[in-house]
Amino acid sequence: MINGRYQKTVGVGNTVNAFLFIVVFVTGVLAFYLSFMSARDKFLPEAASAHGVRTDMLFWVIMAVLTLAFLVTNALLYFFPYMYRFKEGNRGYFYPDNHTVERIWTIIPAIIMAGFVVYGYKEWHAITSPAPAGSEVIEIMGKQFAWQVRYPGADGQLGKYHFRKIDAVNEFGIDFNDTASYDDFIPMELHLPKGKNVSLHIRSRDVIHSVFLPHFRVKMDAVPGMPTKFWFTPTISTKEMREKTGNAEFNYELACTEVCGRGHYAMRFLVIVDEPADYEKWKASQKSWASLNAAYVATKAPNVLKEKYLKEFLPSETIAKTSVSDTLMTPEVVADSAHVDLKFSHE
Repeated sequence: MINGRYQKTVGVGNTVNAFLFIVVFVTGVLAFYLSFMSARDKFLPEAASAHGVRTDMLFWVIMAVLTLAFLVTNALLYFFPYMYRFKEGNRGYFYPDNHTVERIWTIIPAIIMAGFVVYGYKEWHAITSPAPAGSEVIEIMGKQFAWQVRYPGADGQLGKYHFRKIDAVNEFGIDFNDTASYDDFIPMELHLPKGKNVSLHIRSRDVIHSVFLPHFRVKMDAVPGMPTKFWFTPTISTKEMREKTGNAEFNYELACTEVCGRGHYAMRFLVIVDEPADYEKWKASQKSWASLNAAYVATKAPNVLKEKYLKEFLPSETIAKTSVSDTLMTPEVVADSAHVDLKFSHE
């Protein structure tokens, strides 16, 4: 203490520490950039749906705004310790408040964030609202541990279903009291038409699953007892995506993103996006589930509907001796229907 005052020598360490703030900031930004660039191939693939392009744009706009805000605020945070480091003769400046500055940094971010919320809500409402008229309707059902899909036939209407009708053969629980059920078909691949609206009707047979189509930016839970829906428009066919990626073996896929048990990893399903003409040709080549399982359906359908819809696929004597109360296919009925291979048309 000299003359009643403390005197302390500030060494070179003060300047070094202040300079290190700048070094840490620059190094951190560089590390972030390199990490970002090295992980680009891990990002979501190119969007192959109309709404996917819009949501991707919103994502990257938000990312750009937040990155800019992060860089500006942290640049100031790290630069100020260097700028205002201790210097002999410097005196502190008392700056209690500035209402104008506070209004600016409160109102402008609030307006920007509100804009993001409104735009995001608009997009979410669009894809979760009822699908436009004329959309292609496809039912997706999840179960441990596989996906199954069902398409309507020529009538364009999916038949009704009921969980009590599910058994080892009728895994969808299709209700054959509904005439719309007789031309539905269940393929082993999910085909989508390019450029046409597709409405997915999603449900689960056991536990919670989650429909995930990454290229189409589609993700919706499949919940037991609570059907969900999601509609979108595919914009890039499988053939076009193979050309874009340079991968002749590329395929879209449907995956489950809700851990649903030991076999969760195996819940993958092939997805093919066709040109409209190819899609219609593929649909026309499919046989109805009722025609392929006519003997079983004969044990479930009311007599009046059996006569109307199954006479093409089963001998009349087989239909006559099969009652609605029957629950199992007899060897004779299976033998009678095994050789039947006719296209079903819904009247």
